Parts: sequence; structure tokens; C-alpha cells
Amino acid sequence: MQRATLNASVTPKGSLEVLSQREVHKLKSVEFGHYELFRRCALAILNTGSDSDNAKTILETYPDFSIDIVQQDRGIRLNLNNAPADAFVDGEMIASTREMLFSALRDIVYTQSEIESKRLNHDSGEGVTDYVFHLLRNARVLVPAQEPRMVVCWGGHSIGHEEYEYTKDLGHELGLRGMDICTGCGPGAMKGPMKGATIAHAKQRIRHARYLGLTEPGIIAAEAPNPIVNELVILPDIEKRLEAFVRVGHGIVIFPGGAGTAEELLYLLGILLHPQNADLPFPLVLSGPKSAEPYFQQLHDFIGRTLGEPAQQRYKIIIGDPALAAREMAQGIAQVQAFRRSHTDAYHFNWQLHIDLEYQRPFEPTHANMTKLDLRKDIPVHLLAANLRRAFSGIVAGNVKEQGIRLIEEQGPYDLHGDADILEPLDDLLEAFVRQQRMKLPGSEYVPCYRVRR
Repeated sequence: MQRATLNASVTPKGSLEVLSQREVHKLKSVEFGHYELFRRCALAILNTGSDSDNAKTILETYPDFSIDIVQQDRGIRLNLNNAPADAFVDGEMIASTREMLFSALRDIVYTQSEIESKRLNHDSGEGVTDYVFHLLRNARVLVPAQEPRMVVCWGGHSIGHEEYEYTKDLGHELGLRGMDICTGCGPGAMKGPMKGATIAHAKQRIRHARYLGLTEPGIIAAEAPNPIVNELVILPDIEKRLEAFVRVGHGIVIFPGGAGTAEELLYLLGILLHPQNADLPFPLVLSGPKSAEPYFQQLHDFIGRTLGEPAQQRYKIIIGDPALAAREMAQGIAQVQAFRRSHTDAYHFNWQLHIDLEYQRPFEPTHANMTKLDLRKDIPVHLLAANLRRAFSGIVAGNVKEQGIRLIEEQGPYDLHGDADILEPLDDLLEAFVRQQRMKLPGSEYVPCYRVRR
């Protein structure tokens, strides 16, 4: 069912005031595909507050939405046709929506410009990291003079009420301790910490608090930015997004979630388990209300059965005590600051963290690629973590990303192959996610997009 729409014309405010004629031509040209990418990202931003977590559904709800990019002597203007009416008040676009709309345009234009320049070597780990650095610098989210205080919060976008309230409580405790918040910018566990921190920052009279949202085109429609985000960056793919999290974040809190949250945890653990990162401080706290204890215990058991005890030692689980979790994070970030000061490393970008090229290569979750994943015990643990991360990435794609959903509709579920002592705990964890409705919004019937072949 199509919802209320309207036509509007908007100009930039503080981001990407001008474009070259060539950039405008490429954005408008069907040949290059940039227009459709921007259209989808823009529609997601204009659709903030939607109950849907399905990118395909959102696109089908507004089939006539279009954007005309107009170049003027004084800058650019976007003419929006059949745009979601909820993005406007009395005909004027909501300020946060307007800012994020042009942030999306900025990132898409810059991403394409960097790729075409061939200035960076995307076949080397250093080249990919440099690319991520330039994307973040262009978005003006790297603040060199600021002491470490950016806490990344990961968790599900469709968590229940009690878990959501807990994310707000922990965000409040972090805000009272002067911490800024970075999330995937969507609803649920990505919105709650920001919402709690806003009150705490107001109490502490912190006037320039940062609420950083990092996303990517494939998932933005499923996790449309929440309105608290005051800095939005759209990275070109999930791997660049994940690297951006661990490069700008000084510590990470993980709340209850589903396959996407497990993917993020596996990504980080795989990096921290690399021998070159053995002595690098990086506080990682898993936390939720008392009711979430079985969830964390099952996740902890899965990590132990697949990656082993060394992986379990890289994080702390704190249940039902947001103040303790915030103190643990603040103490960990103090250690990060001391370490970076002693190594003359930057506070704003974690250059010393080694990320293997296997974690940086984009993974396309096709049926063939999912089947070929090497899920065996006899490979190095950080590479096993990388492949498990890819398995969860494919499941996320099959659940919420438009392309993944279409592949599942056309070809059926993905097949996962590997050792029984890897696949059994994986299947147990995924089945638990289904039972707990952590794969979809509560109330919807979940049809698995995967099959485990033991």
C-alpha cells in the first residue's frame, strides 16, 4: 500500500554545497548507476521511523519516488517527487533529515570519485585502510584534538521493549561519563544508546555531543537513520563500514541482537585474535538486562565451541547493571588513551590495529560463495572467525537486503557446509535466534534463508 507523498525542493545545508557538471551528469545518468544508489539511500533517509525492516518492501511502497538534481550558479538543488510526507512538517523538510540527505549525496559522490581516481591500492590492506580514512575525513568525523571518548554500540534493530530500555539506560550512563556514541544509526539498539546519552549530555551541559551513524547502501533501507544521528557516513560496503567502526571507536558495547550483531562480534573477535593485535587494548563489553542473560550465555557458548577460550577472554559480559558496564568501558578507554599516548598513535583513528586483508575484501553473499565458505577447525582461528562472519553476513542479506531477498526467492535458501563441530553450534545459535524472534520484527513469521548441511 502506497503512503502519503508530496513534492518538494531542497538545498544543501553545511554539506556538499556544489557539484561539478561531470558529477551531476554521472548522478543523473542511468548508465553509471549512481542515481539509483542515491535514490535508494535518500528514500531510506526520508523513511526514518518506518516499522519495516525490509528494503524491498520500502522500495515497493514508494515506487514513484524520484529525484531531479539541479545544478545552479549558487549551488545545487534537489527536486523530490512523491517523497514520503512524514519527512516534512508543514511542507518543510525536518532539519535532521535534510542534513542526512545531503550527507548521503556527499558520500556517494566522494566514493565514486575515489574509486575512479585509482589513487589508492584496494588490493592491499594498507590501501583499503587509507581509503576508509579518506572517506571518514571527507565526512569530517575525524577530530584530531579530541581525547578518546567514542563508544561504538552494536545490537539488534528489532529488539523488545525491555532490551531497548536497557540500551537507553546504558547510553545514559555513558553520557554521564562524557562519552560520545557511534552506532549503525538505525532503530532499536542503535537508537537507544543515543537517546539515553542525549539526556545525560544535557545534564552534564555537554553542548557538542556527537551521535555518529555509520551505514552502507545495502542495509540503510532496513536500518533507516534515526533522527538523533548528527553525523552520518555511508560507507561503500559492509567491510568498509565495519572497519570504520573499529578505527574511530575507542571501545565497543554489544547489546542483544540477531545475525547482524553476531556478524559484528565475530568480525571484531577475529581481528583481536590476530597475533599482531595481542597486546592492543580494545575494551569490549557485552551487556543487557537480566532477561537477556540466556542470549548472551548462548552466544558465549557458541564462541567457546567455535573459536575457543582465547576469544572468550577478549570480552566481558555484564548483565543487568548499566552503570557497571559504563564504568568498565570508561576504564578501558582510559587504558586505550594511555596506550596510544605512549605509542604516539592518533586518538581519532586507530592506525595500529592490524586488519587482515581477508576482513577487508567485500563478500558477495551469492549461493555459490556461501556454499564455498571454509568452516573447519583446522584453519587459523582468525580466518575461521572471518568465514563465520561471512556466513552471518549472508544470512543478514537473505533476511533484509533487497538483493539477498530476491536471490532467496529465486534460488531458495543458502547452503552452509563444514565440520560438524562448527556447524552444530552455528545451527543451535541460529535456531535460538529464530525462537527468540531475533531474525525479524516481533510478530512476523520467519522463513529461514539458510540450510546447514552437516
